[in-house]
Amino acid sequence: MLTFKSGNVDNSMKIATIIGARPQFVKAAVISKALSHAGHEEILVNTGQHYDENMARIFFEEMGIPKPDYDLGVGSGTHASQTAGALVGIEEILLKEKPDYIIVFGDTNATVAGALAAAKLHIKIAHIEAGLRSYNRAMPEEINRIVTDVLSDLLFVPTQVASDNLSKEGITSGIHIVGDVMVDSLMTYTEVAEQKSRILDDLNLEKEKFLLMTIHRPSNADHDDRLLSILKEVSNINLPVIFPVHPRSRARVEKLISQTSGDIRIIEPVGYLDMMLLEKYSKVIITDSGGVQKEAYLHMTPCLTVRGETEWVETVEDGWNYLVGNQLKKISQLAYDFPEPKRWKHHYGDGHASDKVVQLLEKNLT
Repeated sequence: MLTFKSGNVDNSMKIATIIGARPQFVKAAVISKALSHAGHEEILVNTGQHYDENMARIFFEEMGIPKPDYDLGVGSGTHASQTAGALVGIEEILLKEKPDYIIVFGDTNATVAGALAAAKLHIKIAHIEAGLRSYNRAMPEEINRIVTDVLSDLLFVPTQVASDNLSKEGITSGIHIVGDVMVDSLMTYTEVAEQKSRILDDLNLEKEKFLLMTIHRPSNADHDDRLLSILKEVSNINLPVIFPVHPRSRARVEKLISQTSGDIRIIEPVGYLDMMLLEKYSKVIITDSGGVQKEAYLHMTPCLTVRGETEWVETVEDGWNYLVGNQLKKISQLAYDFPEPKRWKHHYGDGHASDKVVQLLEKNLT
């Protein structure tokens, strides 16, 4: 059931890192490098929540992420089945490995499963990207965030807003504002992407003369009427719209896309380096992904978020991100005439969040 890669380095800390989805692969890459540089042992556990080859293996190869010590192969399924499968597998690993800490990222089912398993085994939990809130409990991710934050010993928050969110909920200890590890990743891999990615040439795209779209949340992707309305509105944009389709949405998108006009180009999921260039050089990004909203801001690319709320409130306040909600006509309107952003600030840190995380893990070990 499990694949195991033994380690033979005697380090001062033993860390079990839980990943399972694309945003976590990106964050784990820089954390793994920081742990290795500091001489610590890392046990990397991939739950396999993103099971598509282009959403998993290619990220490991491009970003130099170590081969997972364990691969649980949880795959797709309901939230309950994914969480349960990851919980059982992670518990077995933690009992065997007995790490000093478990690191979890963000808000996926792998995140909450790791936190639950560790808490019941009295293993310290470090939550990277803690304190984010959409204040929409209809989102499964919001439940995962809340539960994980309550259970965590160390809460590494990206911003003061995230820290304040925790304080409002009565969580006041173990909070550290370190910035966002996604900034570390962006600073590390942007130049690599510019050198290695050929995605613009492959798709025959000119810089800032196309749009990028990612739609995958159940509220948008699992309802034909809603998804068709989004696609029809996007089809009114007189520019190529590149749409890397999430595996779980592919069949529905292919069924509905024939009912639209315009230049919507469905492509397979892409790797991190290709995604970075698509984000950087898109005229505007259309998304319902929290991670893509933030990456858009970091690339200084305007973003239209097909949701009524966001965890990344700074991107909206600074004018780079517009919450479309149910005003879908805003998609075609703002794709051509996005308001001039008010400002751009280094809200998410200086690119050294991963080093700060490792230093604080060391400091709080006892």
